[in-house]
Amino acid sequence: MSRILGLDVGDVWIGVAISDELMLTAQPLETIKRESNKIAYEKIHNIILEKNIEKIVVGLPKNMNNTLGPQSEKVIKFATKLKNKFNIDIEYIDERMTTLMAEQVLIEGSVRRENRKKYIDKIAATFILQSYLDQNR
Repeated sequence: MSRILGLDVGDVWIGVAISDELMLTAQPLETIKRESNKIAYEKIHNIILEKNIEKIVVGLPKNMNNTLGPQSEKVIKFATKLKNKFNIDIEYIDERMTTLMAEQVLIEGSVRRENRKKYIDKIAATFILQSYLDQNR
């Protein structure tokens, strides 16, 4: 059975989440350090193959007034290359509040500030993917 991947693409880290096979829930998978795009693409490609991924949902960091800024353009460029390289469907979802929500979950879970950055991106990716799954249920 195929699954959907969720990505929170940042300049240094890429948070990765994966759906269950029924496409009901999203779970955090890993955080990829963006040492180079080449390495990041390879790691994502391995996940696509290993986990039978049919689609990738990418969080789009829109401005609060709903416009796309420079960060959105970087994310679109990265995702477009993924689509072309691996012939995979890409969908975008508004991710404006996901980092704040992820931070809140970690605070409520009493995760110490210095440890939060280890988890925040993959939790944000999980919120991105879960939003998509909920909208498409």
